[in-house]
Amino acid sequence: MRLPARSRAALIATAVLSGLLLGGCGSHDGASGAEGVTLGFVNGGDTSFHTCLGKAVQQTAKTEGAKLYTANSHQNAGTELSNIEDMISRGVGALIVQTVNVDSLKGDIAKAKASKTPIYLTSVATSDVRDILGAAVVDLRKVGALDAGWIAKDAAGRDVTIGVVAGAPGAASDLLVGGFESALPATAKIVANQPGMFNPAKAQDVAENMIEARPDLDYAFVANEEMAFAVRKAFDAAGRKDVKIVTVNGTDEGLAAVKSGEFAATVANSARTIGDTAVKNAVALLDDKKVDKIANIPLLLVTKDNLSDAPRYCPE
Repeated sequence: MRLPARSRAALIATAVLSGLLLGGCGSHDGASGAEGVTLGFVNGGDTSFHTCLGKAVQQTAKTEGAKLYTANSHQNAGTELSNIEDMISRGVGALIVQTVNVDSLKGDIAKAKASKTPIYLTSVATSDVRDILGAAVVDLRKVGALDAGWIAKDAAGRDVTIGVVAGAPGAASDLLVGGFESALPATAKIVANQPGMFNPAKAQDVAENMIEARPDLDYAFVANEEMAFAVRKAFDAAGRKDVKIVTVNGTDEGLAAVKSGEFAATVANSARTIGDTAVKNAVALLDDKKVDKIANIPLLLVTKDNLSDAPRYCPE
């Protein structure tokens, strides 16, 4: 997953199924709990994070007895707003939104507010939460800082060079990278920083160019594990198996790569937990139950030493 002070929406945290699907049953009539609630989920993209997030939302909605409509914005802000408008026209009781870009949130929230449709955000939240139902937040700056902390400890005061393969500009990637940069020691220097657009093929191309321009690289920070595998492939092909990669997600494949040594570390921020929290808390808040309006998702820096502590990333 690539993340990333600005004058856009200030953030409390901060890091998205094709087509329109229908599941569950009923419409919101004030019944206690999830039964009878209709939710709309607008996913932001097509990475493994988004796929697992979507599965978690669907499974939890089904378990809770809520009716669910889903749509995917495929990293397009215009599509996101159209998806939200479509959900509103369906009369959903609340919207759950994984935004494609924090700049999109202002229009999203305004549209939902005008229609009196509560909106619940995943991964990020605006600083002024009065206009949202709630949010399941991932502190993406902390995610980046955890990876930076691992590099600082591993470098042990040595002067080292780092290449950054970010995600797409905006939203998660900028926050991730910003947190990573700010937590690095003075002895660690970022000598290359390019977006991989959360696309493995693009990330591999970026890594190939990066290692050619900077053959002295010691470490690489990559904004999600899907890209990190492609970056690893590029470095290995160039004879640089010694470049240590730190990344983000905590998928089963990512944890296996940490175990094998392909990745030095990853930060687990479970998509399953985010989706499950979003559905349960959105329903509870609609029902005026006492749950945290802003729920912080647990994070864990995973290395070979604590693999067994990593949470499950994706629903089965």
